[in-house]
Amino acid sequence: MITEIVPRGVAASECLGDVSEETLYPSERLFVQRAVETRRREFATGRACARSALARLGIPAQAIGSGQSGSPVWPPGVVGSITHCEGYRGAAVARTSEFLTVGIDAEPNEPLPRHLLPDIAVKSELEWLCGERGSTSSVCWDRLLFCMKEAVYKAWFPLAHRWLGFEDAAITIDLEAGTFSASLLVDGPEVDGAVLRSFDGRWLSKAGFVFAVIALPSPASSGI
Repeated sequence: MITEIVPRGVAASECLGDVSEETLYPSERLFVQRAVETRRREFATGRACARSALARLGIPAQAIGSGQSGSPVWPPGVVGSITHCEGYRGAAVARTSEFLTVGIDAEPNEPLPRHLLPDIAVKSELEWLCGERGSTSSVCWDRLLFCMKEAVYKAWFPLAHRWLGFEDAAITIDLEAGTFSASLLVDGPEVDGAVLRSFDGRWLSKAGFVFAVIALPSPASSGI
């Protein structure tokens, strides 16, 4: 599913069920040794997906640790992202020679709890969600918006190394093209001599889930 919207050069792997905790490397178990069983299995499956995605880049299986804010620590020369929600786990990776950052997220295609919407949506997004275009589809647009903002944060953090709030990005969704853009409302990090001001991504609704993918091409690459 998410493999359908990652750009060329990004390797992805996904799973609808959990693998055994025994698949974890000893160093990885340390990060979840005090977690409940469901979290341990979720973590193990995310790492299994990540190793599968790395294998598609020709990178041998290895431990994938957790760094600042719990983000994965990828092998040198690799960027990537892991996502998990009820019933779904996935990972996407790419070489730094082709992409500067990758951010993915998956969510159940179910309405977002109403009390959360004001915390994750800015004015322009709320206006769009209240409009006719946001209410004439089987897609839960509020949940997709949340999904996109999670992907934005995962793409942002490896570049900026600092927090980005839900209110710090404004999403515009293209319904027909299956794409979206995220305008940053705070100063971004410098990328190739210029301040990063936005991300572009792709989205998909399928099999009871919504997905969002951001992959920022490296200036040295030819672009995807």
